Amino acid sequence: MSSNLAVDVHDLKSRLEWGQPAFTIVDVRDRPSYNHGRISGAIQIPLDELAQRAKSALHAERHIYVYGADDQQAAHAAQTLQEAGFAKVSGIPGGLSAWKSVGGATEGLGA
Repeated sequence: MSSNLAVDVHDLKSRLEWGQPAFTIVDVRDRPSYNHGRISGAIQIPLDELAQRAKSALHAERHIYVYGADDQQAAHAAQTLQEAGFAKVSGIPGGLSAWKSVGGATEGLGA
């Protein structure tokens, strides 16, 4: 994942804590993984549905952060969104595990 398409989890956590909510976090993993544990406030759109659902589910002017089962899946999701016309898209390197490692809030059955 190139650096201009990635966000540091510390920076993202700071944005949430300082009340800068003009962004959306998208989890592109499957539903069982999402239900088990996710970044608090993340919406789930499976990667194979992302291109079709993005225009109706996401706001083009908001910054969108994506994570998946691994960084490759997140990079693919970010590219898909950019190709769909979303300019402000970043992957979250390390995904949920990186988020948990910095003490980010999670929700779900296993959170």
